[in-house]
Amino acid sequence: MQEQNIIKIYETWPSIANIIFVPHTQEDYDYMLNLLDMLIDEVRDNENHQLASLLELVGEIIDKYETENFPELADLEK
Repeated sequence: MQEQNIIKIYETWPSIANIIFVPHTQEDYDYMLNLLDMLIDEVRDNENHQLASLLELVGEIIDKYETENFPELADLEK
């Protein structure tokens, strides 16, 4: 089962790697924020939406970037 999942990811990843990624620059971060906004508009409060887990994943990626690059934001949340 796991091997089949890896094969599916391997086949699919090249077509989405430039859409969903870990940001390393301010430009990447801005792109991810825009993607998050679009996902929020699409998913809204529907936890069963097929993009809901992607919304959560993008939010986590942004949170990690902010924690590493804007520590003052993390301090405000405490």
